[in-house]
Amino acid sequence: MNFDLTEERQMLQDTLRRFLSDKYDTAARNAILDSETGLSEDIWNGLAELGIIGALFSEDYGGFGGAGFDIAVVFEELGRAGVVEPMLDTAILGGGLLAALGDDAQKEMVEEVIGGALHLAVAHGEPASRYDLNRVETTAKAAGDSIVLNGRKAVVVNAEAADHLIVSARESGAVGDVDGISLFVVPSDAAGLTMRGYALMAGGRAAEVTLDDVSVPASARLGEAGKALPAIENAVAAANVALAAETMGAMQSATELTKDYLMTRKQFGRPIGTFQALAHRMSDMLIELEQARSAVINAAGHLESDSRIRDMQIASARNLMGRVGRLVAEESIQMHGGIAMTQEYELAHIAKRITMADHRFGDTDYHLERFIALSAA
Repeated sequence: MNFDLTEERQMLQDTLRRFLSDKYDTAARNAILDSETGLSEDIWNGLAELGIIGALFSEDYGGFGGAGFDIAVVFEELGRAGVVEPMLDTAILGGGLLAALGDDAQKEMVEEVIGGALHLAVAHGEPASRYDLNRVETTAKAAGDSIVLNGRKAVVVNAEAADHLIVSARESGAVGDVDGISLFVVPSDAAGLTMRGYALMAGGRAAEVTLDDVSVPASARLGEAGKALPAIENAVAAANVALAAETMGAMQSATELTKDYLMTRKQFGRPIGTFQALAHRMSDMLIELEQARSAVINAAGHLESDSRIRDMQIASARNLMGRVGRLVAEESIQMHGGIAMTQEYELAHIAKRITMADHRFGDTDYHLERFIALSAA
């Protein structure tokens, strides 16, 4: 099979790489990380104007892509440059849920997302839910023509900068039931909604969100009452492909930085990269990197498959990315020495991104167990 990019995707990759090489460097990123919102509106608007956000949506919703390989191309470049803007949370998760479940009025918000005018955050994870998408304790109770939400949401990425939060809540059933979960579009300034924000280790910001008798109209519900879990699973599947591709791009940057360092630093009158022990370690990294690339291609190619096959291939890819990512991060830092741990050096951020990616939407062990369970089904 030919795994080369199509002409359109190659143009998308080239355009995004040029834009980020001009706009994004270590100093620019550190300034963004120190800001109150954890993102740059200038960078975000530039990505929107280039059509990068539109590449993550199909033509039905005003985009021009939306397939697994479109997502992989965009996020590999974002990972390569170490971009901290919340593309995954606003576009893949928030925009994906609006496109999948929204009515005509709600789907109009997708156009605002594509245009860069609207930020979203998905408030689904809870303090006791870990990686289980069906474990929702937050409640949604009818009160006349309104719905009243009560509960707590944990690590809601981009919550402080979001215009709206997409909040999951249980309208019926027990805490771990598959049925009974609904999604609601809640303005970020709604009465009774409070946030405690903090910076994330990998860049960007998140918040602990508390919903205390937050009242929204019934029209704020996305889709049919109590039937939101399949759409959440689909959005998280796409997010897993995006995260795997982003990690792939970050690992590519880490290996390139390490290779350059090994061929620049000299001992005994020659580059340390010519020493056999270090050359073998570098070779191992490059071999594992190619295996990781194949895993990302496999996951992206199965994003539109039936849910069992899709989830099995994604679990396999995420497990591999976790293991290879740990190797690449550790080896890159060890072969660089102390300079790799300084905030002013690019590798410090890249290594943190690679490491922390293994703790979102399931870690290495979780995805191994998931793959085993799906294989036996």
